Amino acid sequence: MEDVDDGVGKKLHEARARSKLSLEQVEEATKIRRRYLQAIEDEDWDELPGDIYARAFIRTYGSFLGLDGERLAEDQRQVRGSARPGERLPRVDPRPRKVVRRRGQRRRVPPQLVTAVVLALVVGALVAIVLLSGGGSNSPSSRELEATVDKAGRPQKATRSQPGAERGHSLKLQAKGEVWVCLLDGAGKPLVDGQILDAGEAAGPFRSGSFTLALGNGAVTMTVDGEQANTPEPSSPIGFAVDRRGKVRELPEGERPTCT
Repeated sequence: MEDVDDGVGKKLHEARARSKLSLEQVEEATKIRRRYLQAIEDEDWDELPGDIYARAFIRTYGSFLGLDGERLAEDQRQVRGSARPGERLPRVDPRPRKVVRRRGQRRRVPPQLVTAVVLALVVGALVAIVLLSGGGSNSPSSRELEATVDKAGRPQKATRSQPGAERGHSLKLQAKGEVWVCLLDGAGKPLVDGQILDAGEAAGPFRSGSFTLALGNGAVTMTVDGEQANTPEPSSPIGFAVDRRGKVRELPEGERPTCT
């Protein structure tokens, strides 16, 4: 632990004292764990999930207290000397609240569900026609038939499905300890947007053609298409990619998503 008279931790502690705020109040407002806030004020960096996440917490904590959070984060980087200037810090956001449906509120049927039902009916009708016609060597099999519908839901000409058509992969995360998670789908859309999972908490399953993932540490069990991935479990930040073949590879720091 650094013993610096005018260090980052002391500046944050003094600003909090001037504002007459407890660590519990700051935790409630910023969603940063109390023990992480205490570690920052004590400059006990080894208690945090990694320097890049420590600076993300410092930025949020400092900005909440009315200080220059970016400047404080850069001061910590210079003291530690463990990351490059101008890095993109992960976003630390509150967890999304669960949507509570009001009593009497009508449930909307997703358009995708309507399309899927129409598609299933069309495919079923085509299969029935093939079976009733007696099949034949030149008749397509039920597995080869794939109907399409237009935006209005009207059936179009049936086409043969391509072998090995991309259907995406399933990914599920199970936290074995407290861990920060940033998970993006193949289009770069956040599925877990800079959220801290508690031990035993699960996220997913999600489905996408590919994924990119950044973790505050390796305390996660990752399951891809129902099979547990063999991934390292470091105490420092780590990242992974799941490609379109469902293969998992570790990502270098510069390629990891940050949910910023």
